[in-house]
Amino acid sequence: MTENTQQQNPAPTTELPTQYAPAQVEGELYERWVERGYFEADAKSDKPPYTIVIPPPNVTGSLHLGHAFEHTLIDALTRRKRMQGYETLWQPGMDHAGIATQNVVERELAKEGKSRHDLGREAFIERVWQWKGESGGQISGQMRRLGDGVDWSRERFTMDEGLSEAVQTIFKKLYDDELIYRAERIINWCPRCLTAISDIEVEYQDDEGELVSIRYGEGDASIVVATTRAETMLGDTAVAVHPEDERYKHLVGTEIELPLTGRRIPVVADEHVDPEFGTGAVKVTPAHDPNDFEIGQRHGLPNLAVMDEHAVITAHGPFQGLDRLEARSAIVAALRAEGRIVAEKRPYTHSVGHCSRCKTTIEPRLSMQWWVKVGPLAKAAGDAVRDGKVKIHPQEMEKRYFDWVDNLHDWCISRQLWWGHRIPVWYGPNGEIVCVGPDEQPPTGEGWRQDTDVLDTWFSSGLWPFSTLGWPQQTESLAKFYPNSVLVTGYDILFFWVARMMMFGLYAMDGTPPFHTIALHGMVRDQFGKKMSKSFGNAVNPLDWMDTYGSDAVRFTLARGANPGVDVPIGEDWVQASRNFANKIWNATRFALMNGATVEGELPPAEQLSAVDRWILSRLNKTVAEVDAFYEDYQFSKLSDSLYHFAWDEVFSWYVELSKTTFFAGGEQAKVSGRVLGEVLDVMLRLLHPVVPFVTETLWTTLTGGESLVIADWPKDSGFRDEAAEAEIERVQAVVTEVRRFRKEQGLQDGQKVPARLDLTGTPLAAHEAAIRQLLRLQPEGGGFSATATLPVAGATVALDLSGTIDVAAERKRLAKDLAAAEKEKQQAEGKLGNEAFLAKAPDNVVDKIKARLAKAEADIDRITTQLANLPQA
Repeated sequence: MTENTQQQNPAPTTELPTQYAPAQVEGELYERWVERGYFEADAKSDKPPYTIVIPPPNVTGSLHLGHAFEHTLIDALTRRKRMQGYETLWQPGMDHAGIATQNVVERELAKEGKSRHDLGREAFIERVWQWKGESGGQISGQMRRLGDGVDWSRERFTMDEGLSEAVQTIFKKLYDDELIYRAERIINWCPRCLTAISDIEVEYQDDEGELVSIRYGEGDASIVVATTRAETMLGDTAVAVHPEDERYKHLVGTEIELPLTGRRIPVVADEHVDPEFGTGAVKVTPAHDPNDFEIGQRHGLPNLAVMDEHAVITAHGPFQGLDRLEARSAIVAALRAEGRIVAEKRPYTHSVGHCSRCKTTIEPRLSMQWWVKVGPLAKAAGDAVRDGKVKIHPQEMEKRYFDWVDNLHDWCISRQLWWGHRIPVWYGPNGEIVCVGPDEQPPTGEGWRQDTDVLDTWFSSGLWPFSTLGWPQQTESLAKFYPNSVLVTGYDILFFWVARMMMFGLYAMDGTPPFHTIALHGMVRDQFGKKMSKSFGNAVNPLDWMDTYGSDAVRFTLARGANPGVDVPIGEDWVQASRNFANKIWNATRFALMNGATVEGELPPAEQLSAVDRWILSRLNKTVAEVDAFYEDYQFSKLSDSLYHFAWDEVFSWYVELSKTTFFAGGEQAKVSGRVLGEVLDVMLRLLHPVVPFVTETLWTTLTGGESLVIADWPKDSGFRDEAAEAEIERVQAVVTEVRRFRKEQGLQDGQKVPARLDLTGTPLAAHEAAIRQLLRLQPEGGGFSATATLPVAGATVALDLSGTIDVAAERKRLAKDLAAAEKEKQQAEGKLGNEAFLAKAPDNVVDKIKARLAKAEADIDRITTQLANLPQA
């Protein structure tokens, strides 16, 4: 009753092993998929394209749980689309990770007692390439372990020849369009990595420091300023006040003495100053603060740098040669000795920027750098979402995106590193500046030199959706697979990466955005919701879990926790549960094959099917429709839950159990149900395959004899529905569930048989009496039957004879004791909740706990009273 177009072969006779052993299956299966070219995308194909790029992991990295999570979601999407008949490309590759990689190799050199300067630039870069070849590609093997269906034949690296051409091409184009320029501005400087870093590579955290208030000048011509960075006062070139601040109007335009330096600096009026904050006056250090730099520009102030690239003081005087933190203490002590310290507050907690790579405190620094003028690019990136060309999912993340792109500052793209794309600009002996494109020869002759800086890593990764397809060449792949269908990535790099791809894609590709949809997911956290980190001791190596439980179990756990844009808590217990699910699929399919499940021949028409068969096929088609809807909405958690409950609850726990009497009886109806069960398993395994590819591949090829699920057809909802059959089986389920609950309450063992009379006359339940008795271990009533307990349920009556199965007197005594305890608990809780004095003093959480105790006691009383009423008379 589901529409499948793939030609199916009769099920083979091969039997499945008694247990599923992932380690014996996964590696071999994956290599077979790759060898057969299932994941390779053909640009010449006439199939509709479906493209996703991998967020390129750093070449320095290894597969962490966040990678495994993201890759699972992308793999599920691409596997499904491939099965739906799309020419599917999941583009793999890695990022050269400029700062991170250079740091790794420099640490290796340090072990040899050398620095990069000992090698020189060319030899150092050669050493990095050597390291990349030997150590940098381990993540590829880990991706294979996870089952990533990427097109390995297209693997790219952000420093390979083609991508380098793309970088040089777009730099030249931006430069010629006056969207790249060189200027001296305040940048974020890392004194450890010795390079500029962008705003989004700065991590802010609350640090404990000190706030000191310093008196500049003397008497009526003095002003008090407060600072957390006393060492920068050596570079002050003004004090600024608000133009309307009456306290300082008499000083505006005059000069006051800057302590410790012997210099005099002007007092300027600037509207940037908040007269309500602190003393209403601020020290202005244009070379060491971005806001001060802007004030300095407005007032023509000199830029006086007082630190070198290592954050060591360079100003003349006793502080020269001190590290910035050493200088801070020394300067405060010197000011205190001169009576210049008006107030000190320590510890003073304030937000401080740190390098995201090495955690060193960032130093704002005036520096000549290369910049991208982002205004027009950012506007285009914002308009593409506002106009509906690109959709952000979930939609509530749009606000974050707009907040960012609508307020972007120009982007500092130069880095003082050696590893990376070197800036394609040459400087001449007479001040000439020449930008060179990939097909142009750089200028030669005496005095010409290339810029020594390299580009920010995000510059090249911003080209990823089209540079990987051969741009700037107009390749078949570019024509076929651009724009990408969807970008799946974490909300944490919405600004780092997504916005840059949007800007560059729209600019380079004539207004065509790089993807139709941005599907944002959250971060993986531990089971308590805490961020995973080695320093917290809660980081997980997904390979360890894959070794123990299998890759399918890890994948299913991650997918089942993936709600759009929401963080994902995960614990080992959940992976164990997913392993159990994989085992359940295995064991149930094995049972089905042993009992005649088959895909051979046409599915019988509805009139030849039992109500149980029609029910499961109706539920199957509803599940196909439901899973499809969840996939289109990127609801991985919901689609995984839907498949879990359909497979475990409906197929294995109900359909297989309800059909056992049919299978055991044999005959024509057993053959019909065997074909239905084969159909259900066929479709169910197809639906599960994108999320749990290994176990489903093994089972499906055994069941159907088909070549591979990777290239099988995705199930289609045929529209078959049978609400009457669903209602009928729901009544059967209600009877079984209620009697099972009663048996458990009476302390009966699962396998313990009980004589029973079933009054099913006049209901559809009559056709299911044998199955109901089998599921509930109910014997025929026989002679001497005495109905000691009667359960009306779902329009039927089930009478049970418990006289020979339980000690009624002992059970009444036990239940009476439990009832007395529940009534005492209720009385105590009601007493406290009725005490006004107690309620006035007790915290809300204590009151809530007592209310919960009362609710539980009342529920226990109802339950025990019902159990006593259902017991036979002693």
